[in-house]
Amino acid sequence: MFLQNVLAAGQQVLILYLIVAVGFICDKTGIYTEKAARLTNNLLFHIVTPAIIIQSFTNVEFTPENFRNLMMSFLGGTVLHLAGILLSLPLFNKKPLDQKSVYKFAIVQGNVGYMVLPLAAAILGEEGVFFCSGVLIPFNICQFTYGMYLMKGKGSFQAKSLVINPGVISVIIGMPLFLLSVKLPHIIEAPVGYIASLNTPLAMLMFGTYLSKTELKKTFFRKEAYAVAVAKLFCVPLISIAVYKLVGMTGTLLTALTISASAPSANSTVMFSTKYNRDNAAASQTVAVVSFLSVITMPIMIALSQAIG
Repeated sequence: MFLQNVLAAGQQVLILYLIVAVGFICDKTGIYTEKAARLTNNLLFHIVTPAIIIQSFTNVEFTPENFRNLMMSFLGGTVLHLAGILLSLPLFNKKPLDQKSVYKFAIVQGNVGYMVLPLAAAILGEEGVFFCSGVLIPFNICQFTYGMYLMKGKGSFQAKSLVINPGVISVIIGMPLFLLSVKLPHIIEAPVGYIASLNTPLAMLMFGTYLSKTELKKTFFRKEAYAVAVAKLFCVPLISIAVYKLVGMTGTLLTALTISASAPSANSTVMFSTKYNRDNAAASQTVAVVSFLSVITMPIMIALSQAIG
């Protein structure tokens, strides 16, 4: 049964990476380039991801159990980010600041939007996306507090960034719709659904163009990237799964949170390193290595959660 779960999850991860490969080829051939991908990133961040989150809230029936599970997913997201922070504290402290910041950030921040939501939708359906949406709030809180501290330095905390960002705003919009069991009229529901359906292909195509810009020969010889991978892909999810089981999480909720916990390093590692003049090459190569290895590790972690859940 465990092997069947590994193969089933692995198939879904592989499907996503086949779309990534198309994006890689498109960039190399000039059909869809990194410049266009930057605009796609803005579209995904501000429009598509909020649409899929709002849709997930409106498509899940309000029950006391679902509300409890949503609150537990928020707790689960907090756990996985705290695990990343604690694991990263003793690591890479002898490295130059511009590299140390990148590696620590890559351990803490996972790709909980572009990678997790499509995978949760493929494996678990709307309910999985709904539970994974709860992780976006602690993700954004951590990114704009601890993440900003790592990349920009002391005094970088921006309180408004914790609320005024698309991930949190979409949860704020979706939550009342869920709590009040509001069904959107078809004239609104249909466009939201069409836009939400763009999330998986656009996110994966964009990621492919990003990978095509990394120097692959140098990428796989950066030993620090493998240290990040061990922490991000093995230690963080295993610690998180242990805590989830201790507090009684099971079923779809446990699997959804495991998908979030086992995600590779966030693309924002590269965006933040570029914005704040950290080592952009180290960021790009680290995210590339961790993302490639996640093809193997994510199915194992997902199958483990299903086996024990």
